[in-house]
Amino acid sequence: MIQRYLRTIQLGIKSLLLHKLRSGLTMLGIIFGVCSVIAMLAIGEGASYEAQEAIKKLGSNNIIIRSLKPPASETENTTGRSFVLEYGLTYDDSARLRETIKGVDKVLPMRIVRENARFAQNMLQCQIIGTLPYYLEITALELKAGRFLTVNDEKNQDNICAITEHLASRLFPYQNPLNQSIRVGSMYFQVVGVVRETSRVEERTKTSKSDGETINNNIYIPMSTSRKRFGELIVKRSSGSFSAERIELHQITVRMVDTDAVEAAQPQIETAMIRFHDKTDYEIIVPLQLLRQAEETKRIFNIVLGSIAAISLLVGGIGIMNIMMASVTERTREIGVRRALGAKKRDIVTQFLVETVTLSVFGGVVGVLIGIATPIAVEHFADMKTIVTIWSVIIAFGISAAIGVIFGLYPASAAADLDPIEALRHE
Repeated sequence: MIQRYLRTIQLGIKSLLLHKLRSGLTMLGIIFGVCSVIAMLAIGEGASYEAQEAIKKLGSNNIIIRSLKPPASETENTTGRSFVLEYGLTYDDSARLRETIKGVDKVLPMRIVRENARFAQNMLQCQIIGTLPYYLEITALELKAGRFLTVNDEKNQDNICAITEHLASRLFPYQNPLNQSIRVGSMYFQVVGVVRETSRVEERTKTSKSDGETINNNIYIPMSTSRKRFGELIVKRSSGSFSAERIELHQITVRMVDTDAVEAAQPQIETAMIRFHDKTDYEIIVPLQLLRQAEETKRIFNIVLGSIAAISLLVGGIGIMNIMMASVTERTREIGVRRALGAKKRDIVTQFLVETVTLSVFGGVVGVLIGIATPIAVEHFADMKTIVTIWSVIIAFGISAAIGVIFGLYPASAAADLDPIEALRHE
């Protein structure tokens, strides 16, 4: 019995090898279908992973409030004859959130000033970020050398700073930056530490003052030092024009004790901000909500990409059925001879099923190999994150094998149902 099936399988494979070009062209549909499923899902998975990682680094337990320049219609009604536009978050907001919102672990205020930093002949535009010592605990920042800000630095209003790794490499290409003094504007600050940004800076420090550029030249100084040295008035002069803005804080990050506290605190924070701000001069960002939206978007994205790629597999299956139906017509006399010599219907069905399954499985294997190689090439040449998941490989290969059976049944049944006498008379 086993030998009989082995003989049938050998016959099916031999029939495919007699028409190598036709068999190869038939497999192309399956190959490209499997490849597209794996590659598209890998690219989608990589893009989703990067988005979710950026959101996670903002902190799922954090609620971020940022100063936002109010619409012109609101500023016209409130500024009156003053030449200074006042808006944004205040120190009172920071204290109020810390004292009134339940479940708050820490409240981290931030103030940002744009200035040029200079050491010897090297000069770069930087962000001067005034903040508190526990900044490292709440944000995506990693200490690489030296130390960060301390409570004594904040208390004494010391002119010390920690700088980003990128800025250190630009200002100090040949020196150790620690204990060196850099000039910021007209003041000097001693470098006590070097830190590394572990998420995109604009995701954490983008404010209403940002111009949309990615800035990784950050200088961190104590909040008290920032208030004393730079004040709260920002003056802009350009080609005869003059503008001034007063902003106390650019960002407040509220870290909650857990994610449940985040959901409970969000409406309370919104209510507090509305009550004490008569202008729309702030925005509230909840990374936990962004993360959930990103996960839902990922699910929808994968379904869409998978569906589009599955269509190519379906087309490949139709191609197999078409070729096998043509093969049945060509081999009608051969089928009649086999039936006359004693072959049963199941032998004919098995023979044609072997051919279709061989085409789809072999095409699936080649498609998997190309599908795995494609994301690697995309990541290497396009500098785009890709992730090949095991489940996408299993699904793609499983569908290709199933297509061989499903789309091969009808041609196989049609071949088995041929009348032996009519088949023998076929020319």
